[in-house]
Amino acid sequence: MKKWKLDRIISVATLVTSVMALYLVLKRPAPVAPPQPVSAAVANAQSFQEKVQQLDQPKAPGQPPAEVRLTSDEVGAALAQAAGQLPLAAAAQSASGSSLSSPDAPIAPGQPEVKDYQVSFDGDVAHGQFLTQIAGKDVWVTLSGHLASKDGYATFDPTEFKVGDLSVPVSLVNDALQKRLNEQRDRLKLPDNVGGMKVENGELVMTQK
Repeated sequence: MKKWKLDRIISVATLVTSVMALYLVLKRPAPVAPPQPVSAAVANAQSFQEKVQQLDQPKAPGQPPAEVRLTSDEVGAALAQAAGQLPLAAAAQSASGSSLSSPDAPIAPGQPEVKDYQVSFDGDVAHGQFLTQIAGKDVWVTLSGHLASKDGYATFDPTEFKVGDLSVPVSLVNDALQKRLNEQRDRLKLPDNVGGMKVENGELVMTQK
């Protein structure tokens, strides 16, 4: 009888733990960045373009390579613009105070659908958060780590991984993540005018080649 009760307790505890884990997986975590009003997103996307264009300017003799510093708001707005998530009529909408919307973007075959995403920088750590589907359910995935570059390609060394509000040990996902990054290596190639990049003091620093 005692053994039966012990088995029963273990079964109930396992069930409760499973339910809690499922709840945490489906629960939306705290956002890594607040939503940008459309007017601010338009301005930040323009600022991103203006800063990056500085890397196209020829270097003066004896001068060090140019360096630009980008905030997470500028990077987030530029990503949204590139994905077609920043409407052309944004300036007209800014007066309403609406926030940046995130319609579905086209995806390549075999790639997970990303419905929404956010980026932020804290010290030398980059945080990314995106909404995708896992087993038919919308799930938020949060990934943090050190963004840098090597031999002309971007690199990422994760320090934190969360599915929903459930933390997953980095050691369990790093091998799969690095394999995935290697498969997508062409997409990690730095632009021809960029010699290196890193996150420093809460900003993305890009250096002219």
